[in-house]
Amino acid sequence: MTAMQTIARHRLLPVIRIEDVAKAVPLAASLEEGGLPVAEITFRTDCAAEAISRIKKKCPGVLVGTGTILSTEQVKAALAAGAEFIVTPGMNPAVLRYCTGNGIPIVPGCVTPTEIESAMQFGIGTVKFFPAETFGGIKATMALSAPYRQIRFIPTGGINESNLASYLSCPAVVACGGSFMVSEALLAAGRFDEIRDMTAKAVALVNRIT
Repeated sequence: MTAMQTIARHRLLPVIRIEDVAKAVPLAASLEEGGLPVAEITFRTDCAAEAISRIKKKCPGVLVGTGTILSTEQVKAALAAGAEFIVTPGMNPAVLRYCTGNGIPIVPGCVTPTEIESAMQFGIGTVKFFPAETFGGIKATMALSAPYRQIRFIPTGGINESNLASYLSCPAVVACGGSFMVSEALLAAGRFDEIRDMTAKAVALVNRIT
């Protein structure tokens, strides 16, 4: 199963910022125990690469990728650490060219028709609609999906339990990215049992929706 197929299967992509690398493995284990063995570790902290590496070594059943990638240098660093897919906040041609040219799964951030068409020129079939709620939410997602029927979306930004159903009910939405099941407060406090339970609740919600 490819990375994109795994994300599509679970329909949720936890977006996680790790400040303390010691919490990486317990966090990944909590996600897996909660029924969601997928994680996007943002590349916004100094320990992101080490966090990815530790997760891949200790939790091999968890699909781990990285987000907030802004350069090909970061792509290389993330891949060296063990990242299995790349997510970018915007449409960076250099990053897309490198990833698509080397067979690396990538989900670029797009919010306009022009950006979507630029992604299509690289053979991209799934884009991240980010920040989703800021740029029109589910109404904008549905409007963009109308002329681009071959494109699938992963809305991210402002997704939570209250609006998840509206997004996942859209046929063009393959999954939703979010951090509501892994709040920064719970992660900072090391309350991994609560993260596991919140993850399980999120998975149950997805199962009811789909």
